[in-house]
Amino acid sequence: MNAKCAICDAVVVLDQGSFQAKRLRNRQEKMFLCPACCERIEQRTKARHATGQFKLYRNKKKKRQLIK
Repeated sequence: MNAKCAICDAVVVLDQGSFQAKRLRNRQEKMFLCPACCERIEQRTKARHATGQFKLYRNKKKKRQLIK
């Protein structure tokens, strides 16, 4: 199966039985990234984390009040 990277437009051949190929077949809206782009994004994200100014904002879960 051929998959095209969303960032660099490189075409990568995936094994038909692989988990990633199955995911792309079943959900076409999934974005595929080639290994080179994925590694580059990972390195840059780790560098931003190392600066100490990177904040990841996540939704805080609210505690549910029990009915008494």
